[in-house]
Amino acid sequence: MGLGMKRLFHGAFVLAVAGLITKILSAGYRVPFQNIVGDKGFYIYQQVYPFLGIAASLALYGIPAAVSRLVAEHYRRTAPSLRSFYLPIGSFLVGMAVITCILLYSAAPQIADLMGDAALMQPLQAASFIFLAVPFTSILRGVYQGKQNMTPTAVSQVVEQLVRVGLILAVTFLLVRSGSDLYEIGAKAALASLVGASFGIIVLCLYIRREPIISPMAQRLPWGYIIKTILVYGLFICLNYMLLLLLQFADAFTLVSGLLDHGLNLEEAREWKGIYDRGQPLVQLGIVVGSSLALAFVPSVTKDQLLHEKKAVISLLHGGWKLSFLLSAAATAGLIMLFPLVNELLFKDDVGTYSLQVFTLTIFVCSLTLTTASMLETIGKWKQTAAIIAFGFLLKWFLNEWLVPVYGIMGASVATVVTVACILFCNIYLLKRHVPDIKLFQLPWKSLFVGLLSMLVAVGLLYVAAVELFHVKTRILLLGYVLFAVVVGASLYGVTLIKTGAFSRTELESLPFSKHLLRFERRKK
Repeated sequence: MGLGMKRLFHGAFVLAVAGLITKILSAGYRVPFQNIVGDKGFYIYQQVYPFLGIAASLALYGIPAAVSRLVAEHYRRTAPSLRSFYLPIGSFLVGMAVITCILLYSAAPQIADLMGDAALMQPLQAASFIFLAVPFTSILRGVYQGKQNMTPTAVSQVVEQLVRVGLILAVTFLLVRSGSDLYEIGAKAALASLVGASFGIIVLCLYIRREPIISPMAQRLPWGYIIKTILVYGLFICLNYMLLLLLQFADAFTLVSGLLDHGLNLEEAREWKGIYDRGQPLVQLGIVVGSSLALAFVPSVTKDQLLHEKKAVISLLHGGWKLSFLLSAAATAGLIMLFPLVNELLFKDDVGTYSLQVFTLTIFVCSLTLTTASMLETIGKWKQTAAIIAFGFLLKWFLNEWLVPVYGIMGASVATVVTVACILFCNIYLLKRHVPDIKLFQLPWKSLFVGLLSMLVAVGLLYVAAVELFHVKTRILLLGYVLFAVVVGASLYGVTLIKTGAFSRTELESLPFSKHLLRFERRKK
C-alpha cells in the first residue's frame, strides 16, 4: 500500500511538472509568433486555435481520464487485452475522430462565414486533421495512467509540445520570408499540431517495449458501458480543463462580427481581434503563476477523507485558496501596472493597452476559479463544475453579442471578466454548500494590502523612471527594465507577506525554497 501511494504521488508530481512546462510553452510561443506574422496573422491562428485546443484537451485530459478509469476498475492485476479492450475502444474513438474530422472539414466554409471571414476556410480545414491523432494518444495515455505510470503521459506531452512549438515558429518564419499568404501560414501552423501529436504517439509506443500493456487474456466489457464512460465521464472531465478555451471559442465566433457592427471594416476588425488576442498568452502565463503552485496544496481527497479527516483536509483546501488569492492578486496588479511597457516590449507597440489591462483582471478571477473547481473535483463534484463552465460559455457568448458592438474589444474584455467572475461565484456557492466549515475569506487582508501597496509603489516608480526619466524605447532596454521591475516587485511583495505574518510556519515549510523563506519569518520574530 505504501509503495502504491508513493508511486501515485510521484506520478501526480511528474504530471504536474509536465503540465507546467507545456502551459508555459503554449503561452510563450505565441509572442514570437505574433512578432513574425503581425496582428492579422495572429488573429488567423487564434481563430482556429480553439479547435486545436479542444483536440488537445480530449487527448490529454478527457479521454485518458475515462480510459484510466476503465483500466483501474477492471485491469488492476493484468494488462488489457487487444481483442476485448483495445479494439472496441479504439474502433469507437477512431470512428468518432473520423466523423469529427469529416464534419469539421466539410463545414469549414460555413464555420468561416459564421466567424465573419470566409478566407478562414483553409486554416479550419487544416485544423480538422488534428482529431485523427486523438484516439491513439488518448488510449495509450489512459492505459498507463490507469496503471499509475504517469511518466509516458508526461514525456509524450512535453515532446509533443516542443515539436509543435518549434515547427510552428520555424515554418512560419520561413513562409513569411518567402512572402506566403497569411491564411496559408495559418493552415501550416495548424498542421504543425498534427506533426507534434504524431511525435507524442511515437514516444508512447516506445514505452510499450519497456512496460507491455497488452495481455492475451480476454475480459469483455459491455459496449454500452465503454461508450457511457468515455462520453459522459470523459466529456465532463474535459470541460473542467477547457474554461479559457471555451471563452476563446466564443470570441472566435462573435468578436469580428461584433467589431463590424461597432463600425470597423473587415480588415480593421481582423487587426483588432489580433490585438485583443495579445492578452491570451499573458493571461495564460499569469494564471500559471497564480494557480499552479496553489493547486499543489489541494490534495486528491475523497468524500471519505473529508468525513474522517475533516480538519486537516479543510486546512489544506484553505491553504490552496489563500496561496492562489495572494499570488494571482500580485500577478494581476503587477501586470496591469507594467502593461504599457509589456505591450510595447512583446508586441512592438502599445495599441489596445487599456482594453488589455481590463482583460488582465482575468488572471485573478480565473486563478481562483480553477482553484475552487479543483477543490470541488476532489470531493466528487466534477459534473457540477462542468455544468457551470458550460453555463459560462453561453454567458460569454451573450455578453459579447451585447457589449462588443457598443464598446469594441473593451466590451470583449469586460465580458470575459464578468463571465469568469460569475463562474467563480457559482463555485464558491457550491463549495460552501458541501464544505460549510471552510472559511474562504479568512485571509491575511492587512498583509495583502501592505504587500500590494509596497509592490505597486516600487513598480510604479520604476515605470515612471523608464518613461519620463530615461525615455526607454528600444526593446532590449525595455526587456531589462521589465525583468528588473518584476524581480523587485515580486521580491518586495513576498518578503512583505512573510514579514507581516501572512503565512503560518507549516505553510512556509510547504513552499519551494522554504529554508530561505523561513529566515525572513525568524527575523520577524
